[in-house]
Amino acid sequence: MRTITYAQATLEAMAEEMRRDEKVFFMGEDVAMMGGAFGQSMGLLQEFGEERVIDTPICESGIANFANGAAMAGMRPVIEIQFADFLGLAFDAVSNQGPKFRYMSGGEWSVPVVVRSPQGGGFGAACQHSQCVEAWFMNLPGLKIVIPTTPYDVKGLLKSAIRDDDPVLFLEHKALYAVKGEVPTEEYTVPLGEARIVREGKDITIIAIQSMVYQAQEAAVELEKEGISVEIIDPRTVIPLDKETIFTSVRKTGRVVIAHEAPKRGGVGAEISAVITEHCFGDLKAPIMRIGALNIPLPFGLPEKYCLPHKGRIINSVQELING
Repeated sequence: MRTITYAQATLEAMAEEMRRDEKVFFMGEDVAMMGGAFGQSMGLLQEFGEERVIDTPICESGIANFANGAAMAGMRPVIEIQFADFLGLAFDAVSNQGPKFRYMSGGEWSVPVVVRSPQGGGFGAACQHSQCVEAWFMNLPGLKIVIPTTPYDVKGLLKSAIRDDDPVLFLEHKALYAVKGEVPTEEYTVPLGEARIVREGKDITIIAIQSMVYQAQEAAVELEKEGISVEIIDPRTVIPLDKETIFTSVRKTGRVVIAHEAPKRGGVGAEISAVITEHCFGDLKAPIMRIGALNIPLPFGLPEKYCLPHKGRIINSVQELING
């Protein structure tokens, strides 16, 4: 084991997969000469050349549609949409084309495209550069959605996503790029659809998405001082969703808080809450509580912090459920 950043882990995953399989190539805005907007593709151009690391025009729809065609022709493209907020410009390719080709061709075509995109707040970059967008795509059969939290997971999940034969939307959180963690030097992957139990507990389950995992961990430490034992689950992927790990925890604790950075209304938490209610209603000792950003466009600068969820809201929600 050695300690590297989340951004370095994504770079290692890309380099290793490009060495392993010559069909893998990477393209997007500023990914080659500049090394990525957040430095997460630095050096790839020098190692693999301009035929496999490609700077594209500023045209998200063109990038995504080209990737679908290349994948159907036998390649394994990884593309980057520089900010997840711009995925709307590529929405048809990512939602209405790539995920449907395998079904529409009777299984003759696969579309092994990975769409990487940084999402999330924490920089005060205003409402068009700070959103978490996983819920935009939750309603689309055929598309897998990955939401890694740690350096270990982002590397292992990205490698699995690149090897997958279906389209994968791989959402990286910008505020986590500098987070450090232990990552093995040897080869490994993390399977899609397998949640991680971040912390074991017996009184309440917190299901936390990306940046909220760290907020939940801080909250759990403070709640432990009050005698409240918190179990934290990081789904790691929302499609496929590891329901059994979630159900096992809910049946043990009987209380659930779901925290994500995207707005609460229509967020992933609503789907997870519904699934828990359908399968574990009799095990619940209290209503499920959801935590998300306020339902407003995120403001520019420091006021952003008043709109995003944080450990204080998690603590208050847990106390309310435990104390009635």
